[in-house]
Amino acid sequence: MNSTDLNISQPATPQRPVIRQLDEGAINRIAAGEVVERPASAVKELVENAIDAGARRITVDYADGGKTLIRITDDGCGMTGDDLPLALSRHATSKIDGSDLLDIHTFGFRGEALPSLGAVGRLKITSRAEGHDGVTLSVSGGHIEPLKPAALTKGTVVELRDLFFATPARLKFLRTDRAEAQAISDVVKRLAMAEPFVGFTLRDVSGGGEGRVTFRADPQSGDMFDALHGRLATVLGKEFAENALAIDSEREGLHLTGYAALPTYSRGSSVQQFLFVNGRPVRDKLLLGALRAAYFDFLSRDRHPAACLFIDVEPHRVDVNVHPAKSEVRFREPTQARSLIVSGLRRALTEAGHRASTTVAQETLGAMRPQGAGAISNSADQPTDETPRIYQMDRRGPSGYSMPPRPSNDSVQSSYQWQAPNHTEVRGFAEMSSPSARVEEGAENPVAEALPLGAARAQVHENYIIAQTQSGIVIVDQHAAHERLVYEKLKKLMAENGVASQALLIPEVIELGANDAQVLLDLADDLAGLGLVIEAFGGGAIAVRETPAILGRVDAKAMIMDVLDELADLGDSQTVQARIEAVLSRVACHGSIRSGRWMRGEEMNALLREMESTPHSGQCNHGRPTYVELKLSDIERLFGRT
Repeated sequence: MNSTDLNISQPATPQRPVIRQLDEGAINRIAAGEVVERPASAVKELVENAIDAGARRITVDYADGGKTLIRITDDGCGMTGDDLPLALSRHATSKIDGSDLLDIHTFGFRGEALPSLGAVGRLKITSRAEGHDGVTLSVSGGHIEPLKPAALTKGTVVELRDLFFATPARLKFLRTDRAEAQAISDVVKRLAMAEPFVGFTLRDVSGGGEGRVTFRADPQSGDMFDALHGRLATVLGKEFAENALAIDSEREGLHLTGYAALPTYSRGSSVQQFLFVNGRPVRDKLLLGALRAAYFDFLSRDRHPAACLFIDVEPHRVDVNVHPAKSEVRFREPTQARSLIVSGLRRALTEAGHRASTTVAQETLGAMRPQGAGAISNSADQPTDETPRIYQMDRRGPSGYSMPPRPSNDSVQSSYQWQAPNHTEVRGFAEMSSPSARVEEGAENPVAEALPLGAARAQVHENYIIAQTQSGIVIVDQHAAHERLVYEKLKKLMAENGVASQALLIPEVIELGANDAQVLLDLADDLAGLGLVIEAFGGGAIAVRETPAILGRVDAKAMIMDVLDELADLGDSQTVQARIEAVLSRVACHGSIRSGRWMRGEEMNALLREMESTPHSGQCNHGRPTYVELKLSDIERLFGRT
């Protein structure tokens, strides 16, 4: 039997593929696939061009999530009739001269955005430079129309319609109008944070007309920190601005500025983490890992810090040309950038002392506020559900009291008896129930009340200290607070004396890949500082010779694999330190004041004073607040006195 009997044909000799030069339209469409992923990508490129042009006010209009219309209006320097055709040519840019691709001080520099957008949509640019007439130029699917005169006061208007009409397949991968509109909003807000002195307006003009403004940020004034603080209050909300710490740190030519929130103002996800390098918004694994490491000791694993941080560095020390969308960067000295973030944030958190976020008190008041305003309304003249209820009792004047002409002691007592509680009922209730609060009696202490956490006045349920300040009250969780104080003392002792290690009787040899082994050996000195001593054992193996003594018996292989996984995921590992600090946390928990312990007034006040002098005492070891401060005005509002 042969191949002919089986009806199997012999493979044909393959033809040699022909190398072709792609036409300009295909090149632009390929570039658009890299640069313009969705409508938000087009908005990012066009708004960055407006900022590079020196605009001070930028308006972004979009319709149907940016699929049918994107219009960017700015008051920048504008372009002339000679500039417009050149701007639509590939790799034509005014940002760089091509002599030094690392000396980049602008957002854009590739010269790909406008020709790419013109290749996949209907693009129209109207612009006027100072001293020149206004002109307009249109391009549709890569076909450029003749230049025409136009009426325009100043600046540039870029109008992009029917995005991806020339590449219909890309339209199928776009999400809903609402999701695309949200992505556009996120892009504009990130750029607004990067440029606080520039005004931004975002409008949804779906359906025609003036549309509705979905975001507006007016230009800020003052110095950089004041302007950024005002812009963050607009973009992220007043709560973030009220609970954020100013960051200003410099090391070896790198400058870190911005704002980072207190640990008690944490989030359930990383949605409020914004990082900028030389003013450019980036999503960099190294920087995000450094931010996580800075808050590592203050937040539980399921909570995330909130921060808006700016790193300024000489352009030659960072490469921004590693990704078509310019969303990633590469530092020449990545370790210095990471160390700057960790040290700068930790110093700011330490200087914050015992401070806790204002949202703690707001959440407390929200939980205590009565539900259903009209729930106890019994008479016709009481406020309705729509009317804010005032629970203040009407106060009687002197004429309202019943006073006989010739009062005796008995008659006076009977006249005011309605104002006094029923002592018989109170006495009976007290006999049936055991007291859960103990009032601290003693002379007034105005000096202590002037301190941040005030003077102790009572202990409730043998766990909560009630302190009085000049402007309100403070409720302290005695166990959580003292646990943090003990924990900070243990950490300080460990930092001063180092982490003791225990030598293994027989070193444990762990087989790894050559690359993984080298990654760990590069970190050998850092791991040794935490009590974990490793050394090369030939090939892709390492030998674990010592482990942290405080951990007792450990599974060295499991710990090493956890370190490797964390390094691969975040570029940094906190596994060993996390285990050590978890042990310290447990020791602090067992060595702190227990819930249910009766405390004298002197002890309570001593605890308050120690909290005031100890950094990070505003949150426990798991990131929860150790105290709640309620202002007197909030309490009065809670009871309807205002």
